[in-house]
Amino acid sequence: MTVRWGLIGASTIAREWVIGAIRADGGEVASIYSTEPARGRAYAEANGIPHAASSLTELLSQNIDAVYISTTNELHHDQTVAAAAAGKHVLCEKPLDLSVVGARAMVEACRKAGVVMGTNHHLRNAGTHRAMRDAIAAGRIGRPLFVRVFHAVYLPEHLQGWRITTPSAGAGVVMDITVHDADTLRFVLGEEPVEVTAMVQHAGMGGEGIEDGVMGVARFQSGLMAQFHDAFTTKYAGTGFEVHGTEGSLIGTNCMTQKPIGDVVLRTAKGEEQLPGDRTNLYERALAAFHAAIRGEGPPAATGEDGVRSLAFAAAVLDAVREHGFAKVEPGL
Repeated sequence: MTVRWGLIGASTIAREWVIGAIRADGGEVASIYSTEPARGRAYAEANGIPHAASSLTELLSQNIDAVYISTTNELHHDQTVAAAAAGKHVLCEKPLDLSVVGARAMVEACRKAGVVMGTNHHLRNAGTHRAMRDAIAAGRIGRPLFVRVFHAVYLPEHLQGWRITTPSAGAGVVMDITVHDADTLRFVLGEEPVEVTAMVQHAGMGGEGIEDGVMGVARFQSGLMAQFHDAFTTKYAGTGFEVHGTEGSLIGTNCMTQKPIGDVVLRTAKGEEQLPGDRTNLYERALAAFHAAIRGEGPPAATGEDGVRSLAFAAAVLDAVREHGFAKVEPGL
């Protein structure tokens, strides 16, 4: 079957990554809805989309099978619930909502409607992270003890809008980047976080009260500890993901990115070995899995429940910052 998509939001990520990934797996982008009709029409023309809807109701009344939601965060909940009620499958950007309660309601609405719900957590689709996950599962580093995540980047000017100015939209580095760390940690390690502590930084890019940097530590079920560093403000700090165990270490470099790049080295008593990893486009892998889920062939790459858990981690980070201590990670699933 050809999956027909409607886009909710005329976003940069859809233009740069998701539209192409839909089409690469044989899907069709049939329509788009933007809260700014003129922007929607221009976006449709520029990206070869045959129809621009003037309202969400109009979009959902069309002959489409699924929607991709990439609007600002505070809009995700109502748009997801409306799409589910219309019988459309939902792939939603992270964070799913501004509250864990709201995100759980989104997942429940899709479950009741019998539609597939996925969260667009792209990093779990990277060959580097999949290679690390497989090496850990095979026991190649013994018992994992510590993780270090380096995800401090520079937010490009064309993305510096609401992310650094609008608290009501979920602005700030924690909701934008730390949620990705959370999902990647869960995916690679195969276990759940239980508590976090963190401090944020206000280095001048974020508006009043909006953090543009964060450092924190999370404890996982096994006792493993994970350190994370996220920022919008560092132009020259490469990204990385390291896992250190009793019998070896995995060193992932240049891997916290949208591009299918980066390398992983396994370091043990035998020396260093570069692990093989595929260079599959992360979004193409995600959309292929989502199309398969619609056909009843397994779950999406990241489920709605995965989105709730990553949001719960981010919410706990912000709680810990406010309370100046540890905060429980409570997804409530």
